[in-house]
Amino acid sequence: MADDKALKSSYELAMERFKKSDKEAGVEHTPLTEAQKAAVAEIRSFYQAKLAELEILHQGQMRKTREHSERATLEDHYRRERERLSSERDAKIEKARQAAD
Repeated sequence: MADDKALKSSYELAMERFKKSDKEAGVEHTPLTEAQKAAVAEIRSFYQAKLAELEILHQGQMRKTREHSERATLEDHYRRERERLSSERDAKIEKARQAAD
């Protein structure tokens, strides 16, 4: 087999198909600017810290609580807060990606 016709991995083949289907659908991918990359990194860092803080506080509350019903309530609250923070993070990242410089 010739070197210019090297075998491609499944990943490479799938990416080629996605690019082809995007091109046919008229979807254009523009790379992020350095400012957008920095904004996304800052958002991710901020929310990673918030989620870590939430986890630590949750673990502390769980250690203090012995009641099953109270623990279930704390778990539910923790899950909702994680989802809220994740959703908020994703929305801000999408906004930063779409911001025009």
